[in-house]
Amino acid sequence: MSRVEQVDTDQAPLAAKPFYANGKPGPIGETLAQVPELMEVALPFIGVSLGASSVADFRTKELVIVRASALQDCRYCTLTHMAIALDAGVSTEEMKVLRDAPAGAAAGAFADEREAALLAWTDAMALGSGDIPDDVFAEFSRHFSEPAIVDLTMTIGTTLMLNRYCTALELPVAPANLSKLAEAGLA
Repeated sequence: MSRVEQVDTDQAPLAAKPFYANGKPGPIGETLAQVPELMEVALPFIGVSLGASSVADFRTKELVIVRASALQDCRYCTLTHMAIALDAGVSTEEMKVLRDAPAGAAAGAFADEREAALLAWTDAMALGSGDIPDDVFAEFSRHFSEPAIVDLTMTIGTTLMLNRYCTALELPVAPANLSKLAEAGLA
């Protein structure tokens, strides 16, 4: 149970109604509906930041979202995005590494140098304070264009913000996502 009410469709304020047009907007949207003016700017931003883009595909985005969320111990984001990442082509074995590897260890479990550099960048952002080490950035920038660096760095930052939001409000994971993870041996 969430610490704040998740606004149901019939209780949604008029300004929030468009976000319910295709069904419930999920726990993040349903809590943001408490403040429609915040919902109006936050949900589109979150969608663009976490969604696939012209410079970062679906799988790449989900790798960083799952990894950052796991490092931050955000149950909602980790489990929700593990279910999504399965659809993005992230394997069960890769998912276990993203979820369980200690800080700095996930990168070494990925044979693809590009993904290893991405995960090292994610670990440095998700757990570090202050500057990111130059060698981590150098390896990351060797594999990604500047637009991709900006996009992926914003994805990680947005994920970290949502990790704190979802954890603080104790947002519930959808039963369908829990079932999907159980079927994949990830629950």
